Amino acid sequence: MHGKHTRMQPGCRRLKNTLLGIEDYLNDLISMLMMKRTIFILAVLAITLISGCSQKTVKTGDKIKVDYVGTFDDGTVFDSSEKHGQPLEFQAGMGQMIPGFDNAVIVMKIGEEKDIRLQPSEAYGEHNPQLVQKLSREQMPAEEEPEVGMMLAISTPDGNQLTAKITEVTDDEVTIDLNPPMAGKALNFKIKVVEISS
Repeated sequence: MHGKHTRMQPGCRRLKNTLLGIEDYLNDLISMLMMKRTIFILAVLAITLISGCSQKTVKTGDKIKVDYVGTFDDGTVFDSSEKHGQPLEFQAGMGQMIPGFDNAVIVMKIGEEKDIRLQPSEAYGEHNPQLVQKLSREQMPAEEEPEVGMMLAISTPDGNQLTAKITEVTDDEVTIDLNPPMAGKALNFKIKVVEISS
C-alpha cells in the first residue's frame, strides 16, 4: 500500500496566513496599548509632582517673598514692593510684620493673591494721645528751626531711638507726636506670595 500524503488545501493556507496576520496585529496592538499606558502613568506622576509643588502653603517659620501694594481707604498708595524694586522677604508668623499682615499670609499658596483690610488694632495700633508731648524750644536742636511735619530722631535713656513728628510749633513750645505715622489708620493690602522656603 502506498502511503498517502496530506496536502493542505489552498483555502486552509489562506486561513492560516490570515490568523497569523491577526496574531501579529494583536501583538502590535497590545504593545501599543502598554506603551500608551506607560506614558499615561508617567504623565499622571508628572502632574501629581507639579501639583504637589504648586500646593505648597505658607506655614509659621517659613521664609517667604511677597509682592504687595498698601493703600489707605481713599485709594492712596502708601507703600509697595514695586516701589522698593523687589518682593518683601520675611519669616512668616514670627512677628517681623504687623500682626494682620503676618496672619494673612499663613496657608497661602505660591502664586495666590489676597486682598485684606486691617483695622488699626491689626496694624500700627490706635493713636495714643499720651505719646503726644510738648517740649520747650530750648529742648530742641539749636542748629535747625523746627517746622510742622518735620521728623525727629529721639534717643531714649535705654539707648533706643524713636521717630517723632512735629505737629505744632509756637514761640515757646514744640509739640511732637511719637505715635507711628500710620497709627489709628485702617490699611488695605493686595498680597501675592511669590516664593516659599522652609
